[in-house]
Amino acid sequence: MAKFRKKPVVIEAEQWNGQAMEGLVVWVAGAANPKHPQFTPLWAEIETLEGKLHVTLGDWIITGVQGEKYPCKPDIFAATYEPVED
Repeated sequence: MAKFRKKPVVIEAEQWNGQAMEGLVVWVAGAANPKHPQFTPLWAEIETLEGKLHVTLGDWIITGVQGEKYPCKPDIFAATYEPVED
């Protein structure tokens, strides 16, 4: 079987800490009120090219090369990406 290396591409990403961020379309936390000062969402949904996907606290929201958004679990993110110096 042939082997391939992923092309080096610089991406933008932000780790979700429970606060509102661009791309999150639905907040879900049972009956909790998102306007309450102690509201902590359990998860949210993000609209992706594949449809809505769950995002949990600590997940990374990646902006792809065509501007699309998608979530990535922290362990996969750490194994795949490294910081870029400006």
